[in-house]
Amino acid sequence: MRENTAKHKLERGETVVAISGHNSSDVVDFLGPLGFDAIWVEGEHGPVDFADIPDITRACDLWGMTSVVRVNQNNPGVIYRTFDVGAQGVVIPHVNTVEEARAVVDAAKFHPIGQRGMFGNRQGYGDPDYFHKANDETLVVILIEDIVAVNNLAEILTVDNIDVFFVAPSDLAQSMGHLGGATEPVVLETIDKALDQIVGAGRTAGALVNDANVEHYISKGVRFMMTGWPAWVNSGAQTFQAKVKAATG
Repeated sequence: MRENTAKHKLERGETVVAISGHNSSDVVDFLGPLGFDAIWVEGEHGPVDFADIPDITRACDLWGMTSVVRVNQNNPGVIYRTFDVGAQGVVIPHVNTVEEARAVVDAAKFHPIGQRGMFGNRQGYGDPDYFHKANDETLVVILIEDIVAVNNLAEILTVDNIDVFFVAPSDLAQSMGHLGGATEPVVLETIDKALDQIVGAGRTAGALVNDANVEHYISKGVRFMMTGWPAWVNSGAQTFQAKVKAATG
């Protein structure tokens, strides 16, 4: 059974960086040599569906990167089917209450922790002891992305077997009345306070980072970071186009 690189790095107190963007097995192969810990596979807002996950996760396996799939709902069948087709981790959106957090764990883990549907997994081919090992190799990330979740955070943080409590900015801003206002001071302050609460509870905090704020979030104790590669392409393209324009008048 393949080791979940990102999960075990977090267990050792190390930092994990997951890279997101347009996903295909070819893109993952290209990103593989760059040294990221995990690939964030977009199954909530992007085109990735269950039939796409096996090949994307195989490419992750080749490079020793953890495949982490953001699903589109907190639904048991969606969660355990995502694991069944090869994902090593799941990201669950809009987890707003302690009951919803417990439901995530129940769907993601086998007995005695949860009641994940009993079925094999590509990650466990050739391992007759898969069901007894799977709980230790599956990464569970929940998104704290609504103000109601922030208000309920103390209770949510009591739920065990969640690897990362990830504070996501855009939906949080919207829920606070700031549509498109993820960088509004009040939103950033709310994020920082939530991260302090997560770290203070001895849990692992996650955050969306970029070149401008990565040092800040590391200083806040964030150990699971997601960043997107398209921003680097956009920046490089703009710089190159500016050079062409300057050189050609």
